[in-house]
Amino acid sequence: MPRTSSKLSPSHRTERVGELIRQAIAEILTRGDVHDPTLDRRPVTIPVVRMSPDLKLATVTVMPLGGQNGDATVQALNRNKKELRALVAHRINLKFAPDLRFTFDSSFDAQARIDALLKSPEVARDLGGGETGNKDET
Repeated sequence: MPRTSSKLSPSHRTERVGELIRQAIAEILTRGDVHDPTLDRRPVTIPVVRMSPDLKLATVTVMPLGGQNGDATVQALNRNKKELRALVAHRINLKFAPDLRFTFDSSFDAQARIDALLKSPEVARDLGGGETGNKDET
């Protein structure tokens, strides 16, 4: 029976390689090995790196400190992705150096939107109404 890769969750190997790449990029940016004025002025957090199943593509989500100027940071990283790829390849021993794609991490915005919805008066009323209910019916 042939092996199928229809799993929706990433394999342990892709997660492990993604974490190694995340650590390498974070170290490169922290040390200032990439010389770009946009990146020099902004500390960048890298929450997660998602790897393709063949380990040839790494999607790196980034979040600048404070969430300000995310587009400029992503553009600066994309401008320097060739240099970043070479630096990552020197730090991590893989058969192929993965191609890097940088995206802005919008999970913090989604979390803030959900928090605002949960704190809205309509939701609070619905949650509070279910506990008190009508006591005359019993």
